[in-house]
Amino acid sequence: MNEEAKFPAIGKVSPEFFNTVIYPALGAKRPEVLVGPHHGVDISIVRTAPGKVMAVTTDPIYIVPPYGWEEAAWFAWHILASDVTTSALPAAYAVFDFNMPMSITEEQFAKIWKVFDRESEKYGVAIIGGHTARYTGTDYPMVGGATFIAVGDEDAYITPQMARPGDILCMTKSAAVEAVGIFSRLFNEKIKAELGEEIAQKGWGIFNLMSTVDDSLAAARFGVREAGVAAMHDATECGVIGAAIEMAEASKVGLELCYEEIVVYPEIRAICEMFGMQPEISISEGTLILAIKEKHWESFSKHMAARNTPITEIGRFMKASDGIMVIRGGKREPLEHPRVDPFWSAFDRAMKG
Repeated sequence: MNEEAKFPAIGKVSPEFFNTVIYPALGAKRPEVLVGPHHGVDISIVRTAPGKVMAVTTDPIYIVPPYGWEEAAWFAWHILASDVTTSALPAAYAVFDFNMPMSITEEQFAKIWKVFDRESEKYGVAIIGGHTARYTGTDYPMVGGATFIAVGDEDAYITPQMARPGDILCMTKSAAVEAVGIFSRLFNEKIKAELGEEIAQKGWGIFNLMSTVDDSLAAARFGVREAGVAAMHDATECGVIGAAIEMAEASKVGLELCYEEIVVYPEIRAICEMFGMQPEISISEGTLILAIKEKHWESFSKHMAARNTPITEIGRFMKASDGIMVIRGGKREPLEHPRVDPFWSAFDRAMKG
């Protein structure tokens, strides 16, 4: 196995590992699978009946007790639901597999489950199955996994494979939302001591931005495919730049990314610098990356602004022959996927003090 197909130091596997080890071995081929596994594509699409599909996603259940049990559960639920709603279909069903450490108490789990029930009911999601247990050898934050399913019409779903040359690349909110939301909750006193009360307080509030569920559903209501929104992808590991490249590669198109247009809130930049993270490539659950048909860009921007969702144009999708490029400091040059998110090493350093 070549070096590029090895595990990275930490985090998600590389495209090379996925394409070498996982992609060639996907079990039986079935004609109703319209979209199967691809690197950078979080959604699978299966035809369930003529003209009807389900979108399916799977992710770890990510619980961080120091957030407080209720907020930890809110974040965990929204990480899971954010992927499936980028299909433009509303989530309908969920299955939760909890493999929890022996240290969790009945009262603590009850708090988690109450939030999972509350958020599921709020968004119309039926919990249709799962597994709940405590085991030795498990620990926070990864305490199981979950599958979300959305259902809808076959002409109403989108995936990150659907960007086309000429589509506008845009983002919501700021880069590094998740990285700073997490650091601000776990290391707030340290941030306050170094950067001051105001930055610490603003950073604390970033936690509440760590969901793309409402933004994805609002974008879908505008119209999908040729009617406006061609593709959506949440900017998780490797952040805004990673998500933009993944969308371009999945769609087999080129990309021209304007680096200076990437939004980084001042408090986010300050906290990222403090902990040694580059915000543009740092994990950012809560930031939605979209491809929008150019003729609909102005009206789409107004549509999102009407619900107070900030949205910013940061580039454009090009022909595949134009390559994946970045304009930075007035220079146009090739852009490569960051591969490893700086959040993980920064988090390890911060935990060690």
